[in-house]
Amino acid sequence: MKTICVYAGSSLGNKESFSTAATNLGHALVNSGFSMVYGGGSRGLMGVVADAVLSKEGHVTGIITKQLDDIEVGHKDLTVLEVVDTMHERKARMAELSGSVISLPGGVGTWEEFYEALAWNQLGFYSKPIILLNIDNYYDDLFNFTTKSVKEGFLPQKTYEDLFLVDNIDEAISIVVNFKKKDGKDWFERLER
Repeated sequence: MKTICVYAGSSLGNKESFSTAATNLGHALVNSGFSMVYGGGSRGLMGVVADAVLSKEGHVTGIITKQLDDIEVGHKDLTVLEVVDTMHERKARMAELSGSVISLPGGVGTWEEFYEALAWNQLGFYSKPIILLNIDNYYDDLFNFTTKSVKEGFLPQKTYEDLFLVDNIDEAISIVVNFKKKDGKDWFERLER
Protein backbone atom coordinates (compact mmCIF):
# COMPACT_ATOMS: atom_id res chain seq x y z
CA MET A 1 0.00 0.00 0.00
CA LYS A 2 1.32 3.44 -0.89
CA THR A 3 1.30 6.24 1.64
CA ILE A 4 0.41 9.89 1.18
CA CYS A 5 1.60 12.51 3.65
CA VAL A 6 -1.19 14.93 4.50
CA TYR A 7 -0.39 18.33 5.96
CA ALA A 8 -3.32 20.18 7.49
CA GLY A 9 -4.18 22.85 9.99
CA SER A 10 -4.49 22.14 13.69
CA SER A 11 -7.50 24.48 13.51
CA LEU A 12 -10.72 23.97 11.58
CA GLY A 13 -10.68 27.36 9.88
CA ASN A 14 -13.73 29.55 9.45
CA LYS A 15 -15.47 27.69 6.62
CA GLU A 16 -17.36 24.42 6.78
CA SER A 17 -15.93 23.61 3.33
CA PHE A 18 -12.51 23.05 4.90
CA SER A 19 -13.76 20.28 7.20
CA THR A 20 -15.86 18.80 4.40
CA ALA A 21 -12.77 18.65 2.17
CA ALA A 22 -10.74 17.01 4.95
CA THR A 23 -13.42 14.34 5.39
CA ASN A 24 -13.71 13.79 1.65
CA LEU A 25 -9.94 13.54 1.26
CA GLY A 26 -9.73 10.92 4.00
CA HIS A 27 -12.43 8.83 2.35
CA ALA A 28 -10.83 9.23 -1.09
CA LEU A 29 -7.44 8.05 0.19
CA VAL A 30 -8.94 4.80 1.45
CA ASN A 31 -11.12 4.33 -1.63
CA SER A 32 -8.02 4.79 -3.83
CA GLY A 33 -5.94 2.29 -1.85
CA PHE A 34 -3.68 4.73 -0.01
CA SER A 35 -2.66 4.88 3.61
CA MET A 36 -1.92 8.20 5.30
CA VAL A 37 0.87 9.63 7.41
CA TYR A 38 0.44 12.99 9.10
CA GLY A 39 1.43 14.99 12.16
CA GLY A 40 -0.53 12.85 14.61
CA GLY A 41 -2.85 15.53 15.95
CA SER A 42 -6.42 15.04 17.11
CA ARG A 43 -7.58 18.62 16.58
CA GLY A 44 -8.47 20.78 13.62
CA LEU A 45 -8.35 19.57 10.04
CA MET A 46 -5.60 17.15 11.07
CA GLY A 47 -8.03 15.32 13.31
CA VAL A 48 -10.85 15.46 10.78
CA VAL A 49 -8.85 13.86 7.97
CA ALA A 50 -7.46 11.17 10.29
CA ASP A 51 -10.93 10.35 11.60
CA ALA A 52 -12.22 10.12 8.02
CA VAL A 53 -9.55 7.58 7.05
CA LEU A 54 -10.17 5.57 10.21
CA SER A 55 -13.94 5.61 9.63
CA LYS A 56 -13.31 3.72 6.38
CA GLU A 57 -10.96 1.28 8.17
CA GLY A 58 -7.92 2.83 6.53
CA HIS A 59 -4.38 2.87 7.88
CA VAL A 60 -3.17 6.08 9.56
CA THR A 61 0.30 6.67 10.95
CA GLY A 62 0.74 9.74 13.10
CA ILE A 63 4.13 11.26 13.90
CA ILE A 64 4.04 13.66 16.83
CA THR A 65 6.56 15.27 19.13
CA LYS A 66 6.68 14.30 22.78
CA GLN A 67 5.92 17.91 23.74
CA LEU A 68 2.68 17.93 21.72
CA ASP A 69 1.71 14.46 22.87
CA ASP A 70 2.26 15.47 26.50
CA ILE A 71 -0.34 18.24 26.20
CA GLU A 72 -2.82 15.68 24.90
CA VAL A 73 -3.20 16.76 21.30
CA GLY A 74 -1.98 13.40 19.99
CA HIS A 75 -4.67 11.26 18.36
CA LYS A 76 -5.10 8.13 20.51
CA ASP A 77 -7.07 6.00 18.01
CA LEU A 78 -4.58 5.83 15.13
CA THR A 79 -3.28 2.65 13.57
CA VAL A 80 0.22 3.75 14.61
CA LEU A 81 1.32 6.77 16.66
CA GLU A 82 5.06 7.41 16.77
CA VAL A 83 6.38 9.89 19.32
CA VAL A 84 9.62 11.67 18.42
CA ASP A 85 11.70 14.31 20.17
CA THR A 86 11.83 17.17 17.66
CA MET A 87 9.89 18.76 14.83
CA HIS A 88 12.81 17.99 12.54
CA GLU A 89 12.50 14.28 13.33
CA ARG A 90 8.75 14.50 12.86
CA LYS A 91 9.01 15.95 9.36
CA ALA A 92 11.84 13.65 8.33
CA ARG A 93 9.87 10.60 9.42
CA MET A 94 6.74 11.72 7.55
CA ALA A 95 8.89 12.26 4.45
CA GLU A 96 10.50 8.84 4.86
CA LEU A 97 7.14 7.07 5.02
CA SER A 98 5.40 8.82 2.11
CA GLY A 99 5.63 9.07 -1.65
CA SER A 100 3.66 12.28 -2.08
CA VAL A 101 2.26 15.26 -0.20
CA ILE A 102 -1.24 16.71 -0.15
CA SER A 103 -1.80 19.89 1.83
CA LEU A 104 -5.20 20.87 3.10
CA PRO A 105 -5.65 24.46 4.29
CA GLY A 106 -3.55 25.34 7.30
CA GLY A 107 -1.36 28.00 8.85
CA VAL A 108 2.33 28.68 9.04
CA GLY A 109 3.18 25.14 10.19
CA THR A 110 1.44 23.66 7.16
CA TRP A 111 3.08 26.15 4.80
CA GLU A 112 6.49 25.46 6.27
CA GLU A 113 5.98 21.72 5.88
CA PHE A 114 5.03 21.75 2.22
CA TYR A 115 7.64 24.35 1.30
CA GLU A 116 10.29 22.26 3.03
CA ALA A 117 9.08 19.22 1.07
CA LEU A 118 9.42 21.26 -2.12
CA ALA A 119 12.93 22.34 -1.08
CA TRP A 120 13.89 18.69 -0.47
CA ASN A 121 12.65 17.90 -3.98
CA GLN A 122 14.83 20.72 -5.31
CA LEU A 123 17.87 19.40 -3.47
CA GLY A 124 17.31 15.89 -4.83
CA PHE A 125 16.67 14.23 -1.46
CA TYR A 126 13.59 12.70 -3.05
CA SER A 127 11.11 13.32 -5.86
CA LYS A 128 7.44 13.58 -5.01
CA PRO A 129 4.47 15.72 -5.97
CA ILE A 130 3.58 18.52 -3.55
CA ILE A 131 -0.14 19.22 -3.93
CA LEU A 132 -2.05 22.14 -2.48
CA LEU A 133 -5.75 21.35 -2.13
CA ASN A 134 -7.12 24.79 -2.93
CA ILE A 135 -10.44 24.72 -1.07
CA ASP A 136 -12.40 27.94 -1.63
CA ASN A 137 -9.29 29.47 -3.25
CA TYR A 138 -7.42 29.29 0.05
CA TYR A 139 -3.99 28.86 -1.54
CA ASP A 140 -4.40 31.27 -4.48
CA ASP A 141 -2.25 34.07 -3.07
CA LEU A 142 0.46 31.75 -1.77
CA PHE A 143 0.64 29.98 -5.13
CA ASN A 144 0.76 33.33 -6.95
CA PHE A 145 3.67 34.36 -4.74
CA THR A 146 5.45 31.11 -5.57
CA THR A 147 4.86 31.77 -9.27
CA LYS A 148 6.33 35.25 -8.81
CA SER A 149 9.45 33.73 -7.25
CA VAL A 150 10.02 31.81 -10.49
CA LYS A 151 9.60 34.97 -12.58
CA GLU A 152 11.99 36.85 -10.29
CA GLY A 153 14.64 34.14 -10.62
CA PHE A 154 14.58 32.68 -7.11
CA LEU A 155 12.76 29.39 -7.69
CA PRO A 156 13.87 27.12 -10.54
CA GLN A 157 11.14 26.23 -13.03
CA LYS A 158 11.93 22.51 -12.59
CA THR A 159 11.22 22.78 -8.86
CA TYR A 160 8.06 24.77 -9.48
CA GLU A 161 6.81 21.95 -11.70
CA ASP A 162 6.63 19.68 -8.63
CA LEU A 163 4.10 22.01 -6.92
CA PHE A 164 0.48 21.53 -7.94
CA LEU A 165 -2.53 23.72 -7.14
CA VAL A 166 -5.78 21.74 -7.48
CA ASP A 167 -9.41 22.49 -6.73
CA ASN A 168 -10.66 18.95 -6.21
CA ILE A 169 -9.64 15.72 -4.58
CA ASP A 170 -9.97 13.55 -7.68
CA GLU A 171 -7.39 15.71 -9.44
CA ALA A 172 -5.05 15.46 -6.44
CA ILE A 173 -5.28 11.66 -6.43
CA SER A 174 -4.72 11.58 -10.19
CA ILE A 175 -1.53 13.62 -9.83
CA VAL A 176 -0.24 11.22 -7.18
CA VAL A 177 -1.01 8.18 -9.32
CA ASN A 178 0.52 9.62 -12.51
CA PHE A 179 3.54 11.48 -11.09
CA LYS A 180 6.87 10.59 -12.73
CA LYS A 181 9.81 10.78 -10.35
CA LYS A 182 12.77 12.90 -11.35
CA ASP A 183 16.42 11.97 -11.05
CA GLY A 184 17.67 13.73 -7.91
CA LYS A 185 21.26 13.66 -9.11
CA ASP A 186 20.75 16.69 -11.35
CA TRP A 187 19.72 19.15 -8.64
CA PHE A 188 22.61 21.55 -9.37
CA GLU A 189 21.48 21.64 -12.98
CA ARG A 190 17.89 22.36 -11.90
CA LEU A 191 19.07 25.38 -9.91
CA GLU A 192 20.30 26.94 -13.14
CA ARG A 193 16.86 26.79 -14.81
